[in-house]
Amino acid sequence: MHNFRAVAVQKGPAMEFRKRRAARQVDVLLVGGGIMSATLGVLLQELEPDWSIEVAERLEDVAAESSNGWNNAGTGHSALCELNYTPQRPDGSVDISKAVAINEQFQVSRQFWAHQVRAGVLNRPESFISAAPHMSFVQGEADVDFLRRRYRALVGNPLFAGMRFSTDRAQIAEWAPLMVEGLDPARPVAATWAPQGTDVDFGEITRQFVAALAARPNVSVRTGRTVTGIRRNPAGGWRVTTAATRGGAPEVIEARFVFLGAGGGALPLLQMSGIPEARRYAGFPVGGSFLVCETPEVVRRHGVKVYGKAAAGSPPMSVPHLDRRCIGGRDMLLFGPFATFSTKFLKEGSLWDLPSSITGRNLMPMLQVGVHNFALVEYLAGQLLLTAKDRMAALRAYYPEAEDADWRLWQAGQRVQVIRKDPGRGGELKLGTEIVTDAGGSIAALLGASPGASTAAPIMLELLGRAFPERLAGDAWQARLREIVPSYGRSLGEAPDLLAAEWAETSSALGLLEIGAEEILSRMDRFRASVAAELDTAA
Repeated sequence: MHNFRAVAVQKGPAMEFRKRRAARQVDVLLVGGGIMSATLGVLLQELEPDWSIEVAERLEDVAAESSNGWNNAGTGHSALCELNYTPQRPDGSVDISKAVAINEQFQVSRQFWAHQVRAGVLNRPESFISAAPHMSFVQGEADVDFLRRRYRALVGNPLFAGMRFSTDRAQIAEWAPLMVEGLDPARPVAATWAPQGTDVDFGEITRQFVAALAARPNVSVRTGRTVTGIRRNPAGGWRVTTAATRGGAPEVIEARFVFLGAGGGALPLLQMSGIPEARRYAGFPVGGSFLVCETPEVVRRHGVKVYGKAAAGSPPMSVPHLDRRCIGGRDMLLFGPFATFSTKFLKEGSLWDLPSSITGRNLMPMLQVGVHNFALVEYLAGQLLLTAKDRMAALRAYYPEAEDADWRLWQAGQRVQVIRKDPGRGGELKLGTEIVTDAGGSIAALLGASPGASTAAPIMLELLGRAFPERLAGDAWQARLREIVPSYGRSLGEAPDLLAAEWAETSSALGLLEIGAEEILSRMDRFRASVAAELDTAA
């Protein structure tokens, strides 16, 4: 197992694997065949090509759960249109710090994917990413005012260069004609439009990543394998027992490092490991469904992703959006989400997932979250009562002339919202993602959902710092990471020249906007010179 033992030596006495019967020994075991495990596997193969890696996926195919294009919104989340990433402060100002951070993260993902295209790991970029302008759309005076202030707060940051704001219906109709036709002419409306948005098929990225990993002699991809036991190996690392999902004899794998990247299924696996850090967490499953339209005459008239504003008191997961999608080469529109409920943690999970995850330590935090987030409880209850007529009425707030016959309902994936025990507040609902590791960094899990797949690359880079701090600090990894992600360790929002260069490079590699760095810088200069005029227009 090559150089991995050096990590253990740096942390303490040298540890040899226990002399017990095991099917095999590997340096890294990745549990789950989704975008997170695939991204981490590709990263580690570049950083330590001699390490042995095994991927264990419960289903017969990889990318069949949350990473599947049909089970997520496919938004290249860069905070261009997601209003929940720019909350309003009590004084009325708009906080853009989270939006900037998420946009920075997506730029890292773009660089990572572009590098993999150049390396031949990813092929045919048009099969997994395409240009799709991102819009925010609101109605009513209060929300129009909020969107105007949000635009003013964002427009001066280079990461959001080119974003436009308008209250003019004719202009909005040019961006999204379906949304204006039939709209109440007396109701105030506003929209922002960002041409740099994308639509991403994360399932296709995952499949290509896993195929590239499987082609390497020191990587094994095993589907149809369910993890039934995880326990610490006294000799170091972990002993993980898997069994064929469809029945069969169990086998033991000994691994120096284990990553639990099984989406909603990561929490039960983390609990199975018995590490003290797992005791702080509980999870609450929330599913989602979308209305889907594949009528060509409708689809071709809406080429954008449009996010609205959640109703007052509703959780961020309820933000409605009408999206142009391309999944498996098929163009379509999706509208939603509409929340659903099941005790399953995965779409192909068990009804016992939620009950079996409840322990004496996490029951009280779960109950406290329910009390403190009653609006969420009300939202979920209301969503479960929706009829087909109700869902079409919600769609017509964004597409007034939608025809029932053009739309069908699709059940998307399951998400598990993280509940974390907090000494001061009891239970705390965490709506982002959480990396959980043991004290020695030999096992890690990713919990949570949003913004999820869009930020897989920066999340896995953060995980490397948790699990392999000595190696990450070393010159070899640092140099290699800057080849993979040229902006690694720097803020693109504070480095317009670097942002322009990387935007041009990634756009070219990914087959998006073919604009050179000099032209981008020129546009940024013109843009900065016109900010005052833009703000006057918005006023």
